[in-house]
Amino acid sequence: MWMMKLVVFTMLVALGAAAAKVATKAATEKKVVKNASVAKKLSDKATTLADRSANLAFNLYQTMAKDKNIENILISPVVVASSLGLVSLAGKSNTASQAKAVLSADKLSDDHVHVGLAELLDHVSNSTARNVTWKIGNRLYGPSSINFADDFVKDSKKHYNYEHSKINFRDKRSALKSINEWASQTTDGKLPEVTKDVEKTDGALIVNAMFFKPHWDEKFHEQMVDNRGFMVTRSFTVGVPMMHRTGLYGYYDDEGEKLQIVEMPLAHKLSSMIFIMPHQVESLDRVEKLLTREHVKTWLGKLTVRAVAISLPKVILEVSHDLQKHLADLGLTEAVDKNKADLSRISGKKDLYLANVFHAAALEWDTPGNPFDGDLYSREELRNPKLFYVDHPFIFLIKDSKTDSILFIGRLVKPKGDKMRDEL
Repeated sequence: MWMMKLVVFTMLVALGAAAAKVATKAATEKKVVKNASVAKKLSDKATTLADRSANLAFNLYQTMAKDKNIENILISPVVVASSLGLVSLAGKSNTASQAKAVLSADKLSDDHVHVGLAELLDHVSNSTARNVTWKIGNRLYGPSSINFADDFVKDSKKHYNYEHSKINFRDKRSALKSINEWASQTTDGKLPEVTKDVEKTDGALIVNAMFFKPHWDEKFHEQMVDNRGFMVTRSFTVGVPMMHRTGLYGYYDDEGEKLQIVEMPLAHKLSSMIFIMPHQVESLDRVEKLLTREHVKTWLGKLTVRAVAISLPKVILEVSHDLQKHLADLGLTEAVDKNKADLSRISGKKDLYLANVFHAAALEWDTPGNPFDGDLYSREELRNPKLFYVDHPFIFLIKDSKTDSILFIGRLVKPKGDKMRDEL
């Protein structure tokens, strides 16, 4: 406890000294934020798909959380939704309708789905307007013998910004190298690898490659970073750099469920990052049973803005998932079955099935953000902050402020780092 108070005190001193230097810059930044926050109204089609993709976020997360082979989770539900939109665009009959049903959009017209998803993805992934880094690459790979239909290529680029490529797995090493190099180039080297192997090589592959770096509404001080322990379990700890700051954030302590919830706005306040962390180090199974859209909405409704001293791992989370099995568990059974799939809109022939859905992303937690308001640190509100010390597994969401769609959802169980000790 004394160490955390020392960190907070040191930070306040440093911030106070820097206040005079940043005051002018902060005023300019506020003006930029105000102008950037004025955005056009989204259509009913887009808002409907935002709602459906938010449901998908929790359904897919819960399915993945049951897989005991998965440690860290990182998925972008709006990007997964666009992949489902692509499958419905490529498919006919039950193959197409299942893709829409997984998105809870089976009663919507095809036009509603495709136009709505295109508008939603364009809205939430506008890095310039949001002042965040979000690089997205989407590619559909087909066998070397395929001839992509012109209409499918045009429509999939128009609605979902998909690229198309033929790939020959007779030389598997070269094929894998090609996929991983494309992902690395798409993300400026932040995501060096999507997969080490592809077991099913006789069908189509969907590959999503992403890099996301939040730009905080108020930055962490780059000098307030030190090495700390992250307790993966009570008997296994890894060393990670930890960044610290004190500010006014939405905070709720659910004493009954023994959880802390903190919401940190990102730059321009068009989205925010939500952290859900148990009081003590424990398996996240208990917390994940509580993770429903309704429960999260209740928690967010109980947030109060108050002083919080935050210590957050300064790490990059790199995760690649093959979602084929998990989407099948949610009802996408025909597209992934080579004997039943009808993806004939891709080439005009009923000879393809969805062999893999690689969803790979890198998320970087770092210090940069908007200049802080120096006047804040002399105010009464900053005294006696709540401590939010993120040194054990947690769940996180990145939520769009306008549509409530979930840009990312995931968990950090085991960050990269060297083992520190065997037991407490």
